[in-house]
Amino acid sequence: MLHACNLLLLIMPAMAVGTNYSQLNNSAYIAFIFGDSLVDAGNNDYIFTLSKADSPPYGIDFSPSGGRPTGRFTNGKTISDIIGQLLGAKSFSPPYLAPSTHGSTILGGVNYASGAAGILNDTGSLFIGRISLDTQISYFENTRGELVGMLGEKNAEEFLRKIIFSVTIGANDFLNNYLEPIVSIPERARISPDKFERIMIVQFRRQLQKLYSLGARKFIISAVGPIGCIPYDRVINLVPRGSCAESSNELARAYNALLRDLIVELNTELFGAFFVYANAYDSVLEIIQNFGSYGFENADDPCCGDVIPPVPCSVRSNMCQDRSKYVFWDAYHPTEAANNIIAKQFLDGDQRFVYPINVRQLFLL
Repeated sequence: MLHACNLLLLIMPAMAVGTNYSQLNNSAYIAFIFGDSLVDAGNNDYIFTLSKADSPPYGIDFSPSGGRPTGRFTNGKTISDIIGQLLGAKSFSPPYLAPSTHGSTILGGVNYASGAAGILNDTGSLFIGRISLDTQISYFENTRGELVGMLGEKNAEEFLRKIIFSVTIGANDFLNNYLEPIVSIPERARISPDKFERIMIVQFRRQLQKLYSLGARKFIISAVGPIGCIPYDRVINLVPRGSCAESSNELARAYNALLRDLIVELNTELFGAFFVYANAYDSVLEIIQNFGSYGFENADDPCCGDVIPPVPCSVRSNMCQDRSKYVFWDAYHPTEAANNIIAKQFLDGDQRFVYPINVRQLFLL
């Protein structure tokens, strides 16, 4: 059903719509989503890139598409999809680059995320095309301009103050930049891990402050997960089954410590803003270390594709019989079953998994 305010947008000038702004912002969950392939909803389908999820069996369990690929890098819904669904979102935030993501559509949220993207602009260059976080933010500026055109400046500002801004990024800055096999050796010789992590934090601070200056007030910021435990990183580091690449995980933990400090600082410095730290590292590691307790049977191998030899997930690759029993969908990304657990920990979890409040509490502010 078309929202009453959306009908008004079609038949009334912007000034008149503004006078009915109260009809627009009810209790519905609306999110603007930024990040990488963990939350990409199809933006990479619209660019030239080697990082794509536009062919089967990606999306095989995504019921809204009837099991057809949507550009999501998993078998079903992403963490952002699930959180929105659990909080009553009327629809999934559509990819920004989709031709239809304009007009009244953007009032339900927009997804700017891109597979292979990073905080740093040179991250993911091996994949050729990707939309860096800086570019994603510039795309949001375009969306903001469109909102102002529809609602007026004052009402657009009020609208944005109540929207959730979700940012899931950082893993590629390690996997597809600082730790990239062979090509990253000169960089690692020149820049220490500590210095690289601080470069990331300085850049990320600037990017979050930019979003704040554009009107964002409610933020969910995801930590980097235990990247040393994903099938890809375990294999290139020759780690045995049941173990993780500790050197990669140490980079993630050190960065996350800086990120959590940044969240505390921004909550103090930016008036009216509220930043929530979603501890993806502990959430995912908890599932991997206790996978049987969560109903999984395999936390080592990808359900789709192989890592030895390296065969990406495709219609021609091997696929597990029961996707709900695997933590990992492919060599990099969780299954929908794992995403469901992580999403619920972020939504209603305690401070081990989400700090200083959980996502439901942030939504209700």
